[in-house]
Order: sequence, then structure tokens, then C-alpha cells
Amino acid sequence: MIKEYVLQNWPLILILAAFAVSLKETVFLERTTVRRMYILIVEVFVLSILVFAEFYLVDLGIDAGLRLVLMAIRYSATPFIVSLIIYMLIKKRRWCVFLPAIAVAAINFLSIFNGIVFSIGDDGVFRRGPLGMLPFISVGLYCAFLLFILIKRSNKQVLEIIPISFLALAFAFGLIFPFVYGQAYSHIFCITIAIALYVYYVFSILQMTKKDSLTGLMNRQAFYSDIENDQENITALISIDMNGLKDINDRKGHIAGDEALVSVATCFMRALKRKHVCYRTGGDEFVIVCRKTSLNELTQIVQDIKDNLAGTEYRCSIGCSHSSEGASSVAQLLQQSDEMMYAEKARYYSDAKIDRRKR
Repeated sequence: MIKEYVLQNWPLILILAAFAVSLKETVFLERTTVRRMYILIVEVFVLSILVFAEFYLVDLGIDAGLRLVLMAIRYSATPFIVSLIIYMLIKKRRWCVFLPAIAVAAINFLSIFNGIVFSIGDDGVFRRGPLGMLPFISVGLYCAFLLFILIKRSNKQVLEIIPISFLALAFAFGLIFPFVYGQAYSHIFCITIAIALYVYYVFSILQMTKKDSLTGLMNRQAFYSDIENDQENITALISIDMNGLKDINDRKGHIAGDEALVSVATCFMRALKRKHVCYRTGGDEFVIVCRKTSLNELTQIVQDIKDNLAGTEYRCSIGCSHSSEGASSVAQLLQQSDEMMYAEKARYYSDAKIDRRKR
């Protein structure tokens, strides 16, 4: 039996092992998140054993009662797997996300006795009950909610949408294929889920290498890579420098300084659209790259940023530059926006009568 399981599930075992090893080596995730992902790996592994055992018992002609129990576990496991992923992503009332999965599991196990979801006739044939679609509907709703959260948390950039789309496609196949291929799909269900999760994890880690861990903005390395690879579409730049960060760090501590950076970064992001990307290029320095953006749009973005900052206790110096139809290179745009920003910064400290050499 063990030999047959290993032969049928060897790709799954390799993927889950690679997933576990990569989690052990990652420095981008919190320990709590890593532990929960280990739980997720164990759940998929155990589910694969139960699926194998179910069909192994069918081949042996074992009593239908045990098969019904394994089916109830199999139908209940997927909502719990998806709900655990959602649990790792949300912050408020996280335990509530398990309640629908618990309710579905209870109905599935009741079906062992009343056949409301599934049953096995005296002829050994599987049949769906009045609520036979419940497991698929519950998983579909969970997946839709998961994708909503992932899209909401993303920066709406192509590199972030690709892994989300891949995950959505894998879950969609998981909902459709059972009706196309019947129970035969159950043999590859676990490997499908494992591949989808691992690919999304790898894409996520790659994205994290391009992000600033404090603010969630893209980092300096990503900035230079992006402006190098997409110069023809960049029509405007906005240079931003936070005023008084050193003073905040000296008076209130670096935690307060970090909170200030996160606050101003949020103000920037609220003013941007999909074709605009904000980068943290230094301690208190930021650059917004605008693709295919008109001068009027650029002016509006700058004004929106200023309006957002007005609702906080923090101030920033802002400079911008625009090039119609690529008349200026990215390097020229950056020089122009930096010069404008530094001039505004000098006026800010002059008007405030602050000696920057003492700050």
C-alpha cells in the first residue's frame, strides 16, 4: 500500500518537500506565518493519503461505511485549506473565516447517515444528494473571497496579478474538472493545489525582493530595473523627500520615524492609479514613476498627494517633471524633478527658520 501511494504521489511529495525546505530558508515571512504554512503543507499531505486510501479501499471492495467517512473528510478538507490561507492574510476577526468550513464539514459528516450531500448505493455507485453541490459552492465562495483579498492587497501591477491569476485558474480547474472527468480528478486534486500554492509562494517571494519591507512600496533596486526596461513608456517622474525625519528619529525614536514613513507612503499610494508606481529609493526619499501620463494628470497627482499629507502631521518636499512623447530621457526627467524637489526643500527649511545642519 505504501509503495503504491509513493508511486502515485511522488510529484506531490517532491513539491511539498521543496515547499517546506524553502519556508525554512526564507527571511521574508514572519515565524507565525511560516508555521501556518507548514500546517497547510501537512493538511495537503494528509489529504493526499486519505484520497489514496479511499480509492484503494474501493479497489479492495471494502465496506462502504469507511469510504463514506473518507469522502466526508475529503469534501471537508478543501474549504479548511482555503480558509487557512485566508486566515493568514486577514487581520480582523480571523477565526470567523473558519465558521463556514466548520458548517460544511458538519453537513458532510451528517451525510454519512442521511445522504444529504452524497451516498453510496447498494450497488457501490456514488450518488449526489440534494446538497451535492454544497462542497463545490463553498469552495468557490472561499476562493472568490481569497482572490478578492489578494487583489485588494496587491499594487495592481502585472507582476502581482500574474500569480494571482495562476492561483485563480488552478482553483477554477479544481471546481470544473470533477464534472468533466468525474472521480478520476480526485487523484490529481492534491498535486494541483500543491503546485498552485507553491508557484504563488515563489512569485510572492520574488515580489518581496522588489519591495521595501517597511512601507510596502517598491524598493531602489526595482526602481532602477523598471526605468531601465520601460523607458519608452515613462512620461513623468515625481521626486519626494520627507521633511524632518531625522528630527522625528532624534526626538521620538526610530519607531516613530518608521510610523511616519509608513504614513506618508500611504498618502502617496492613495493618490496613484495603476500606471503609476511609487518607489522608496532612500531613507526618506521616494520616486513615483508615471507611465503614459499627461501633464494635467501629473499636476493632479501632485495635488492629491499634498491634500493627503495635509491630513497628517508630516510634510514632504515634492518635485516633478514631464516629457511629452519621450522628448526627455528618464535620466533628464529625474534630474529635473530632483532639482525642483531640492529647491522646495530649501524653501521649506528657510521659511521654518530651521538650520538643516543641526537636524
